Formats: sequence, C-alpha cells, structure tokens
Amino acid sequence: MVAKRVSGPGRPVDEELRQRRREEILAVAARLFARDGYSATDLDVVAREVGVGKGTIYRYFQNKADLFLATVDDAMCAMDDHVQRVALSSMDPLEQMTLAVYGYLVFFRRNPHVVELLIQERAVFRDHRKSMYFQHLERNVGPWRELINVLVRDGRVRDVPVERIIKVFSDMLYGTMFASYFARREKSVDEHFRDVVDVAMRGVLTPAEESRWSEDAISRLATLAKQASDWTEQGSEEDGSEPAAEGRPVADDRSGETKETG
Repeated sequence: MVAKRVSGPGRPVDEELRQRRREEILAVAARLFARDGYSATDLDVVAREVGVGKGTIYRYFQNKADLFLATVDDAMCAMDDHVQRVALSSMDPLEQMTLAVYGYLVFFRRNPHVVELLIQERAVFRDHRKSMYFQHLERNVGPWRELINVLVRDGRVRDVPVERIIKVFSDMLYGTMFASYFARREKSVDEHFRDVVDVAMRGVLTPAEESRWSEDAISRLATLAKQASDWTEQGSEEDGSEPAAEGRPVADDRSGETKETG
C-alpha cells in the first residue's frame, strides 16, 4: 500500500499520485514552452492540457519561471539517466566513454524540443543563473573524471591533463548538439558518432590502444549503443513525425491516458 501524507485539513496526499501529476505537468509544459516560446506560453493552457485547474499548477510550481526551469532541469536529468544507462552497456571503461557519446547524440536527436528549451533558457534567464546544462555537467563530471584517470593510468589514453580532455569532449558534444538541431539532421546519429570517435577519441588514445579500434570495433559499439537506446534512424527523419521522448516524460502527449481533475 502506498503511504499517504496528511497535510493539514482535507484529504490525505498520495505521494505517488503527486509525483505522477508533477511529471504530467512538466511533460505538457516542456512541449508547450518548446513549441510556443516562454513568453507566449500561458499557464491556463498548460493546466487545460494536463486536465487540471490552474490552481493545481501553483501547488507544484511558484510561477511560470519556476515551471520553465523545472522543465529544463527535468530534461537534463532524463539526459543524464539515458547517457548513464547506455554507457553501462559495457564494463570496459573506454567503451563506456564511447557509448556515452552515442547515448548523448541519441537523446538530443530523439528530443529536439530539449534543445529549444536550452536556447530559451539562455535567452530569457541569461542574467539570472548558470545554464541548467552546465549545472548538470558540473554535478555529474566526477565519475567521468575518475574513469579517464584510470584510462591514463592504464596506458590506454595519452597522458593529457584530464580536465583538458573533458573540456574538449564536452565542448565538441555541446556544439554538435546545436549544429545537428539547426542543420535539421543532415547527418545521422551514426555519422555524428563516427566523426566524434575519429576526431576526438582517436586523438586521445595511445598508439597501442588505437590499433585496437578498427571499423568493426566502432560498428560493434554503435550497435550496442543503439540497442541500449532502443534507437533507429527511421521514424522522425523519414516521415516527419516527432520522435518519442526518452526516459522520463519530458515531452509526452500521453494520448489515450485518462486525466484526473485536480
């Protein structure tokens, strides 16, 4: 039985229902913010599409700015979860690093609305806070720093300052994410992945390690990452349909789902 918390007079609070309702609000808000822009998005419309009263929105979020920033944070958490899951498809640390690249590229290809949210966050809140993207990067970089240190210690990666490797990789992926979005997917995920592996990964490998990275080895990792991501290039690119959201419902129309009033 799910525990319920009693908060003052009235009916008890079902925490599971509360969390599900919060996710529903974030999913709808993310879609509307990405589609209509921050300024044009009306909380009345968000509430109507969720199937609740506007007052319910304010039970979860202080105002529109709070809701918008929560949608970006939720999207970044979903990205972190997806990249981590794909990376852990292998036990080898160098393969984990490579698989993470594929997972990152798939996430933003599958969720182009998240790129739009990042653009809007920069435009609307540039004087108020550090980008949510970079907050998450700083929060999650520790394990990757340790992994690269292990690879350097084991002679698989060149003895280059670890922070330099992280900076180059993160800047390359950040730029690739925006370039892919604005270029309207002129390249497939596989093509972007191979570019990053060829230019960046091979650049940090020791000669002995690089000799092991044949085209067959790269293809094997690409296949492994696709399976972990449940990803194919078909769908959104060929028929123009919007790809499904990854992980938590950062953007999901939840068609067919019964909505409760709040």
